Amino acid sequence: MRNPPPDSALHALMTQFPRAGRVEWIGLRPARDVPMQVVDRAVATAGGGLDGDRYAGGSGKRGMTLIQAEHLPAIAALAGHAQVAPATLRRNLVVSGIPLVALKGRRFRIGAVVLEGTDPCDPCSRMETALGAGGYNAMRGMGGLCARIVEGGTLRVGDAVEWAGA
Repeated sequence: MRNPPPDSALHALMTQFPRAGRVEWIGLRPARDVPMQVVDRAVATAGGGLDGDRYAGGSGKRGMTLIQAEHLPAIAALAGHAQVAPATLRRNLVVSGIPLVALKGRRFRIGAVVLEGTDPCDPCSRMETALGAGGYNAMRGMGGLCARIVEGGTLRVGDAVEWAGA
């Protein structure tokens, strides 16, 4: 969806968030096919990624990946599990309290870090193995958001996730 004109009623609705979100979990993917490293803080580099993550060297639109905490129980249920650990889904951040889909094409802030939501973070075929048969489809529409790092800094578990305009 393209952004509506700034003076439209729809634009006003799309820029209203009832509250800030919160970072609940941070994970780094040091390399392909290795376990995630769970950390309580990470350093984000503008134009790059998270230090210690396999995409840290300049991944452009996919500098960081985020998933909605509220979607984890739904993904688990659809995949036939009681719960699913964030590391299983291989996203960098789990955030709660703010709709990630509303941040696509927009700038937002996590602590001192400024990001821009670029694309949906669609599931990959590895989710069939990670979650079992049907795991790919269990995640469709709930895979999260890819983001470009506009201004770097350190982000931490517990940091607020807030719309930054534009």
